[in-house]
Amino acid sequence: MSDSPTIAAPNLSDDDAVQLGRLGTLFSFTSVAFILLCTGGIALGLAYAFGVPIAGQRLIEGQYYWVFIGIFLAASFIALPARAHQTSVPIYDWIAAIVALSVCFWFSTHAWEIVQAGWTNVYAGTVLWVLMLEIARRSGGLPFLLVVFLLGLYPLVADFFPGLLMGIPYTFERMIEAHIFRTEGLMGITTKIVAEIVLGFLVFAGVLIATGAGQFFIDIANAGFGKYRGGSAKVSVVASAFFGSLSGSIFSNIAGTGSITIPTMKKAGYPPHYAGAIEACASTGGVVMPPVMGAIAFVMAITIGVDYATIMIAAILPSFLFYFGLLMQIDAYAARNGLVGAAPENLPSARNVLKRGWPFLIVMIFLVWGLLWMRWEYYAPWYASALMICLSFLQRETMMTPKRFVETLRQVGMLVTQTAAIIMPIAFVVSALTITGVTGSMTSGLVALGGDNVYLIIALGVLACFIMGMAGLAIVAYIFLAVTLAPAIIEIGGLNTIAVHFFIVYYAMLSVITPPVGAAAFLAATIAGAKPMKTSITAMRLGIVIYFVPLFFMFQPALVLQGDLTPLIYVLPSILIGITLLAGGLEGYLIGFGRVRHVLRLPLAVAGFAFSFPGLVTTLVSGVVAVVLVLLIKRDTGKAGRATA
Repeated sequence: MSDSPTIAAPNLSDDDAVQLGRLGTLFSFTSVAFILLCTGGIALGLAYAFGVPIAGQRLIEGQYYWVFIGIFLAASFIALPARAHQTSVPIYDWIAAIVALSVCFWFSTHAWEIVQAGWTNVYAGTVLWVLMLEIARRSGGLPFLLVVFLLGLYPLVADFFPGLLMGIPYTFERMIEAHIFRTEGLMGITTKIVAEIVLGFLVFAGVLIATGAGQFFIDIANAGFGKYRGGSAKVSVVASAFFGSLSGSIFSNIAGTGSITIPTMKKAGYPPHYAGAIEACASTGGVVMPPVMGAIAFVMAITIGVDYATIMIAAILPSFLFYFGLLMQIDAYAARNGLVGAAPENLPSARNVLKRGWPFLIVMIFLVWGLLWMRWEYYAPWYASALMICLSFLQRETMMTPKRFVETLRQVGMLVTQTAAIIMPIAFVVSALTITGVTGSMTSGLVALGGDNVYLIIALGVLACFIMGMAGLAIVAYIFLAVTLAPAIIEIGGLNTIAVHFFIVYYAMLSVITPPVGAAAFLAATIAGAKPMKTSITAMRLGIVIYFVPLFFMFQPALVLQGDLTPLIYVLPSILIGITLLAGGLEGYLIGFGRVRHVLRLPLAVAGFAFSFPGLVTTLVSGVVAVVLVLLIKRDTGKAGRATA
């Protein structure tokens, strides 16, 4: 469930190979050191979550956070290379790991004093700050480092900025104290997300992947969709949706499922750029698909002040609409180009796949039950992981042998390390915005700039989401805009809080498939052997639903299952029909009617968009236009059929 790869496209395109090279074989010295380090951190997190005493007493929050930070900061220097293709751990990385571990363990011994008496050590804090910045560079690349570093230094020059950007200035010493030792910084929400909330889900994802869940979802998707036209692409969508929900990672999803599905799609007749675009879109949608979703969902739950189950339920319809639109376009493309499904004899039997993979379904059902019914929240993935390990012994293929158990520990350790390396440095951004008081001034400034016009404020928000999301900084964009933009929109427009926050998440996320950066599309293009920009433009078209649906559910909260759900009776069907018309216009084939002439494609797409908009006037007017266009398409199809006869 790590959201880390959403920031590190260039690194993650070959991270697996590089990290395996750095860690060596499973039982090499480096690998064993990494596994022992991560296992200690995970065991400590498990003990803290369930209140198990350590050395005769329960850890206080500060003690646990410092030890957790030290362990996984050290693990990051072992696992994440300073330069691309660095296949061994140099001596300076070992030194950095030891320093990070030592400083954080020392801080943990002063946890009570930090809380009660404000104990600090600026020199050691500065060392930790520098080490954390280096990990930000390794995990997220130069763009992420610049954001964390420059925004983190904002308190030093806050009083030099004009207007709404002006804040309370801080000296360097006070800034380091806030960044490192206070709840506004490292001791606050970012560490809490990784060390308490996300940790269990990362363990769960690692256990599932190690026991073969990824291949199971690909096989079950093949069994269900492989025989239909465009089957290989539909398999990619379904498999990536499930896998992405488990891992919460766009880039590991592309690397994991895409390495299988993209070559299969190309073999079935899809152009390389189209195959890469499909995988990029499917993987992007997976991180906001229930039940697990990505780290952003947990950040949202904490920010809004609701439980995770509320966020998970709210994400159901937006995810469904996104994947519905993607499948409609894929089906239209396959129909227009005559791409048929695979022969049944070449596909796995659904019965055999379920017979082999039923433990995965049981565990997923158990997890959902624990989250929604039992309200276990952060405890649910720990219970689900234990159940999966127990069920694994029922079959030889999934049995948790000693070697597989060690491999699982390394897999989980890598997931936690990557997630911690990308999320913890964001603490400096949060701290800088909080201690200077700029969040409040930004909110009032946006309200003033928008002139009490909620539509103008939303337009400014879309632009801000897109700019911050271009580097894949979805979590950074969300955290920043959740405390600046969201209150302004809610205050002026009186809109639903959860709907507004989902709007920000979606618009921050869509940048990974949008030119000029389109990091997810670029990674998929690398696997597909296609041109990156062409793949990104195609992904943008295939993922068109994600560009306008966030506006819909912000003005119609029933789409995120908030408030009065009665409007769904007429809003949901109109959106589904509109998406179908839109897909027909974009792909040149209207499902159920046939090919669409070039001159009719743009009008059909516009009519589909307008028909799906949750407004009575636009729905009625565009409905009339759509009927006329459909009749013209039907007439053209009839003429073509008679000509062929």
